[in-house]
Amino acid sequence: MCIRWLKEKFMADIITVTVDVGQKEDLEEIGKRAKEIGAIKHYLIDAKEEFVRNYVFPSIKANALYESKYPLSTALSRPLIASKLVEVAEKEGAFAVAHGCTGKGNDQVRFEVTIKSLNPKLKVMAPAREWNLSRDQEMNYAKEHGIKIEPKKSVFSIDQNLWGRSIESGPIEDPEVEPPLEAFEWVKPLNQAPEEAIYVNIGFEKGIPITIDGEEKKPIELISYLNQIAGMSGVGIIDHMEDRLVGIKSREVYECPAALCLIEAHKDLEKLVLTRHELFFKDIVDSQWAWLVYSGLWLDPLKKDLDAFIDSTQERVSGNVRIKLYKGNYRVVGRSSPYSLYDMNLATYGISSKFDQSSAQGFIDLWGLPTRVAHSMLSKMKKE
Repeated sequence: MCIRWLKEKFMADIITVTVDVGQKEDLEEIGKRAKEIGAIKHYLIDAKEEFVRNYVFPSIKANALYESKYPLSTALSRPLIASKLVEVAEKEGAFAVAHGCTGKGNDQVRFEVTIKSLNPKLKVMAPAREWNLSRDQEMNYAKEHGIKIEPKKSVFSIDQNLWGRSIESGPIEDPEVEPPLEAFEWVKPLNQAPEEAIYVNIGFEKGIPITIDGEEKKPIELISYLNQIAGMSGVGIIDHMEDRLVGIKSREVYECPAALCLIEAHKDLEKLVLTRHELFFKDIVDSQWAWLVYSGLWLDPLKKDLDAFIDSTQERVSGNVRIKLYKGNYRVVGRSSPYSLYDMNLATYGISSKFDQSSAQGFIDLWGLPTRVAHSMLSKMKKE
């Protein structure tokens, strides 16, 4: 419908772009339909490898979970898609680009900030937002203009890529209603999960997952495998109340099996190799990184600055993490690294301990000195 509307409004040629980030749709059919409706050319760009290497892997290094829950699956794909739109627009000499986002969501911000940052001269149009039409009105427009609309296969609105599957609309708009089983495709119901626990060993090099059970895997293959194996174990459903950038509270449901497992494994490995001070500060950086990406600020200079800090910390984040998957639960049960700061001879309570326990008394006296002095003063004030 956007193609027809833009063609009528601007009397211009329309070129369409589809970016493959692993959405598993019939992308060839999309291009075919675009031309039938009025597009003069269609670009189909396979960006799956680029998506994983340049967007997903940095998010793992940043332990990126917006509001401690959402692995940014949709958010991460938007700056990549926007960059491809700009590339095609510049190649074709276009004066404008258009997207199909509504005025309620986050994606409009993500697309437009990125597009305008990359090429301020491009005009950005949002037909769905400018129309301000309801779903019924859109259907009527399509009918009036002879545009064939495929019957909706589900009451849910789905957006998916390699990193996750976002589920909206239908009964889950009521935050009190448990999402029905038919909403999910990647994660098996617990009663269909294996009766035996599954163990997965993930190998990291400088913060990036490289191997599964000792076997090196290509980026797409690694994530696809973990989505399958963790989803089969009932792992990966996220159900939370999310604060959209535009200020709306939204009940969001996601399936992100690989994302949850990889981020959990990566965070645990960091705890093994980074100091307390690095971990404390990196937690602040990670939270800000996730907020910037969620908010459409992928190209903001602050994100580049945060990337520099994160990359520095990842020099020692290499090693192996063992995860146990069992009926919806996932937890780290083992970890190792050549850069481990764990010293069993210091940590053990056994006879082999090298730690001189007598030194603890002096530490306690100094550690508690400010608290004791302050408490003494407050006690005097109460008596006066």
